[in-house]
Amino acid sequence: MAVTALPRTRQLAILSRPQTKSGLIGWLTTVDHKRIGILYGVTAFVFLLIGGIEALLIRLQLARPGASVLSAEVYNQIFTMHGTTMVFLVVMPLSSAFFNYLIPLMIGARDVAFPRLNAFSYWVFLMGGLVLYASFFLGGAPDGGWFAYANLTSHFSPGLGMDFWILGLQILGIASIASSVNFIVTIVNLRAPGMTLMRMPAFVWMTLVVSFLTLFAMPVIAVALFMLMFDRMFGANFFNVAAGGDPVLWQHLFWLFGHPEVYILILPAMGIVSEVLPTFSKKPLFGYPFVVFSGIAIGFIGWGVWVHHMFAVGLGPVAVTAFSLSTMLIAVPTGVKIFNWLGTVWGGKLRLATPMLFALGFIGMFVIGGLSGVTHSLAAADLQQTDTYYVVAHFHYVLFGGAIFGIFAGVYYWFPKVTGKLLNERLGKIHFWTQLLGFNLAFFPMHFLGLQGMPRRIYTYSAEMGWNLWNMVSTIGAFIIAVAISVFIVNVVWSLKRGERVGNDPWDGRTIEWAIPSPPPEHNFDEIPVIQTRDDFFCRKYRPSDSGTWIPAEDYEETRKLGLAKDSDHNGEKHIHMPSPSFWPLVSAVGLPLVAFGLLYWIPIAVVGGLVTVVGLYGWALEPATET
Repeated sequence: MAVTALPRTRQLAILSRPQTKSGLIGWLTTVDHKRIGILYGVTAFVFLLIGGIEALLIRLQLARPGASVLSAEVYNQIFTMHGTTMVFLVVMPLSSAFFNYLIPLMIGARDVAFPRLNAFSYWVFLMGGLVLYASFFLGGAPDGGWFAYANLTSHFSPGLGMDFWILGLQILGIASIASSVNFIVTIVNLRAPGMTLMRMPAFVWMTLVVSFLTLFAMPVIAVALFMLMFDRMFGANFFNVAAGGDPVLWQHLFWLFGHPEVYILILPAMGIVSEVLPTFSKKPLFGYPFVVFSGIAIGFIGWGVWVHHMFAVGLGPVAVTAFSLSTMLIAVPTGVKIFNWLGTVWGGKLRLATPMLFALGFIGMFVIGGLSGVTHSLAAADLQQTDTYYVVAHFHYVLFGGAIFGIFAGVYYWFPKVTGKLLNERLGKIHFWTQLLGFNLAFFPMHFLGLQGMPRRIYTYSAEMGWNLWNMVSTIGAFIIAVAISVFIVNVVWSLKRGERVGNDPWDGRTIEWAIPSPPPEHNFDEIPVIQTRDDFFCRKYRPSDSGTWIPAEDYEETRKLGLAKDSDHNGEKHIHMPSPSFWPLVSAVGLPLVAFGLLYWIPIAVVGGLVTVVGLYGWALEPATET
């Protein structure tokens, strides 16, 4: 059901203003949150393909005993870059793609609070990824594991690979902090009139929690990376045992960042699922306040569980007991969410479209990952499971079965809003079932391998160990996942060219982004909506019947119109001032990789890079925000 359009004369007045530049220049200078969201999404998907190829190489090497697809040295590099890529270059920026595109639309804003900072965060993210992958062409990729434990990085990685890793992650951290500040200010300050905190969509709430987590977690790893950089480049001894340093300090710092990072990765998918399930169940989100406050609770408790990654270090029974209990405790708000999602589906008029299938798949796979995670809270069991493939199975069920399945639910759900076209349903369902099959074949056998004692991070094994069958099954599953992703790519390409065109609201959505055209105009809303209730758009399309069901409100036409906050002049002509395109965010970002290469090769290059960034920031500060 489309919301009644504004009078044509007013629309022409709005749309006659200068628009965003087209072509390559337009993309390089854009500050439109929707275009930046698309840039984030496409770039992260390219890194997903690269990380997936790395995963296939790992599985080929482990498919059978004594394989020689990769040497030990190259295996360590591929293993390190796969983990780093999937965490920092895929799941986090894919979440940022949704944040960028959807948050202003869902809260009734015309853009984020700081559009140029938004563009800067994307270009810095891209530069950080390029610095990481430049290592492959400049002497060897990082090889100390994506966790970079200090003894591995100090003694066993003498080349420049880990230095590229350190500097690349520092650059990526700048992008993450810039984004988190932007989203916090946007959500707190730019909500439409009437959108109180408890009327915000659940996805917006999860974005807010993730942004605070990112804002406080990234400085922790930044400190750890600076210490490691000084150890490696300038002879400091923070982690050097021979000089009185402590390598366990690195583990504390890394996992103090790393466990909030787990929720930075999974909470956006939880937010997506909390939007998809109500739409395709024809019901409001069951227990909305509990979903919101359980997300906040996860954000708080997530800071107190990092030591469960370190039970085998030898911290003593008091520390182990305390963190065992906190690990059990964080399962409570997570379980609350799962029961709320099941309550949403229960008794609903289910429509099993592709977004709904991926959302339901998310629940099932995440529950399996959560159950295996609870076993890690038992310190005695964890001593057996630590550094085995049981742990690999656990976090892939959480981060692939959880985050990636949830992200695909969001892609299929909001694709028509971004493009005006539906993804093909038949191809979408083939993608889902193929990916579900491949995922479980790839990762469920790893539970068995881990319990049989197969260690993580080994590049080969003996046939006498008895791990042959499950490794081959896992490798077959990985290639089935590759087939599923190929089906998705075909679906996107086909749908962009020949896909079914749809209106504003193809899914009969509940939130206000479905009230505006697809794709949305640059300014999003012709007039800022006034929000009257939670799920405001749905409540304007339907009214409750005496039997407790919702019936179309077509005979109550006035209830279907979004309330409007007037922002026109005395002649009724609209004046919507959008931020102007700018090169300066890109210029500011380009200086950062130059600083990194200068630190690695020749200090004058770092000086030049610093000057480029300063000039970019100076031009940015002096540039008018909006053309008159």
